Amino acid sequence: MDDGTPIGRRAFAGFVGVGLSSLAWGGAAMDLLAQSTKLVPESMRSALPFGKGWRIYAVNPPHPRFDPATWRLRIDGLVERPQTFTYAQLQALPQARQTSDFVCVTGWSVDDVRWAGVRFDDLLATARPLNSATALKFISAEQPYEDSLTLAQLRAPDAMLALQMDDAPLQREHGAPVRVVMPQMYGYKGVKWVSRIVVTDRVEDGYWQQRGYDRDAWIGGSNGR
Repeated sequence: MDDGTPIGRRAFAGFVGVGLSSLAWGGAAMDLLAQSTKLVPESMRSALPFGKGWRIYAVNPPHPRFDPATWRLRIDGLVERPQTFTYAQLQALPQARQTSDFVCVTGWSVDDVRWAGVRFDDLLATARPLNSATALKFISAEQPYEDSLTLAQLRAPDAMLALQMDDAPLQREHGAPVRVVMPQMYGYKGVKWVSRIVVTDRVEDGYWQQRGYDRDAWIGGSNGR
């Protein structure tokens, strides 16, 4: 889930209940509910998970802190050469840029987000996944958040491990220093504060799949939408 205004676990639980029930209603009801929030004052509307604009959902607040001098990204599992990257080493890898929309399963979105980061083939080049490898498990510093994506999904032309958003380094609330970006899927697949990547031979249910969300989160083709 993602991002903008911090929301505590108790309030978030209520929003999730609304979001999950809204999935059962269908897209038309979600659109109507999103439009109805325009009648709410802006100071209150910013805390509602509908309409436009970033929302931040914390599963285990406070957000992890990032020290570029000590932070490391570990890549291991089914690889020939396990890797440990510093932040500077990630910055030195080939960098890609793109503009894409971000869509949350609960009904809000942010258009034209400018991302910059590393494509996954470039990230895995030195680790050399084994022939048996079929997926990556992303482990967040915000425990117990994790999720998995197949290597085929991660080869989408707009999939990346992002270091920047809107021409600036990722902010703490958006997952600094690195986060997964999968514009074709709902935001809960975009793991933030990634600290470890495990190369595996299967996709495992992540934090939100264990709570009823679909494993594959294609926008418009999953979670009842």
